[in-house]
Amino acid sequence: MGGVLEPANEIVCIDCGGRCFLLTQPAEDGIWEPGDVVAYRCEDCLDRWDLVLEDDDVARGD
Repeated sequence: MGGVLEPANEIVCIDCGGRCFLLTQPAEDGIWEPGDVVAYRCEDCLDRWDLVLEDDDVARGD
């Protein structure tokens, strides 16, 4: 079974090294697609990061 496309809930801020948290909610159907734009906000410097989801942004169950 393949993984499910899903953005990370938290990333590292490139500017300050702080924690950025996901702002964008999934579509009503709950499905993320490659090409979807997701936004993150850094809790330290308050920078906003808009990223495009790609095929390799897959949740992997271990």
